[in-house]
Amino acid sequence: MLILALDTSTAVGSLAIVEDLRVIREAPLAGEDPYSSRLFRHLDSLLAEANLELQAFDLFAVAAGPGSFTGLRVGLTAAKGWAEVFGKPIAAVNALEAVAAQSKSAGGLIAPFLDARRGEVYGGLYERRGEQLESLSETVVMSPTEYLAWLRDEAGVRDTTLASPTPNVLAAYLTSTADRTIEIEVVSAALAPVIGKLGYAKAQRGKLADALTLDADYVRRSDAEVLWKTSA
Repeated sequence: MLILALDTSTAVGSLAIVEDLRVIREAPLAGEDPYSSRLFRHLDSLLAEANLELQAFDLFAVAAGPGSFTGLRVGLTAAKGWAEVFGKPIAAVNALEAVAAQSKSAGGLIAPFLDARRGEVYGGLYERRGEQLESLSETVVMSPTEYLAWLRDEAGVRDTTLASPTPNVLAAYLTSTADRTIEIEVVSAALAPVIGKLGYAKAQRGKLADALTLDADYVRRSDAEVLWKTSA
């Protein structure tokens, strides 16, 4: 199965071409210009390098959140458009699951987190069961101290591995709280290759979406909505 995977959940996302569980090519979505232009510029280059066209893909895998409201909207809209035009399914993957999947922890719980800006983090809690990850919670958005307290309540006494490509947003709080002995496993910020693999796994389980049913996990309101509510 040939999969085009994209992650636009953070300021610098990524693209990947994955065949089943093998990553063929990947590229960062670097640039200062808006996602709406750089996504397609980097996509054209990636497809040219691989000598492929969009209609060759069997599946589009996309980060469905949490993350940047604008970035997610661009990525999800692109995936919906391709799925509609080429009649192909979509695998919606939680960005936190893509973080947790990179953890080398063999047992216990995995607590992935991402920088949510505004002094907050996006977080979740997963358990590895064989080759699969099972989500044990909804995605949360909290201050670092609130997230650590929430994690203590959710995980209890079970061994828990924190994992993130943005460890600094939490590391300072670990040194000044009762959790200071906990270490953070640093994983790659390039989530697209993992999203492609998780998308393949979803396809094997029949957990796919289409252009009509694909939805985002924004978790919180956009900056524009917050500012409008504040000024209203």
